[in-house]
Amino acid sequence: MIRKANVNDVKKMQSLINFYAKRDKMLPRSLNELYENIRDFFVYAEGGRIYGCCALHVDWENLAEIKSLAVAGAKTGRDIGSRLLRSCLQDARALRVKKVFALTYIPEFFERFGFERISKRKLPHKIWTECVKCVYFPRCKEIAMMREL
Repeated sequence: MIRKANVNDVKKMQSLINFYAKRDKMLPRSLNELYENIRDFFVYAEGGRIYGCCALHVDWENLAEIKSLAVAGAKTGRDIGSRLLRSCLQDARALRVKKVFALTYIPEFFERFGFERISKRKLPHKIWTECVKCVYFPRCKEIAMMREL
């Protein structure tokens, strides 16, 4: 089931996210970062285990980011990532956010949900607040995607 994350989920979420980060499929997340942003996250849980996570982080009055979308390998292909993304988009609508973006290595997934590729230059607030701290900056290979709600 999809639900809001809680502090008991954080170490499991980090393990899932960093599994993919070690394979250069997404950016790593520290425990500190996950605890500080726990309210942004949804998880997919079965029987006390976490098999997926995704966050919606509001960056500005009209802009939010989809972050750390990950699904355990044993559960891929079961619509879990789609359901997590839909939960974040629904949350964005409830917050009255006008645009949602993602930085991703898998743009095809987001295109299925109406996201379009954009230049990272259209995200100046994002670039100068978080990206400059990233180990991959300025040689980031993630693709910027945007969707209007």
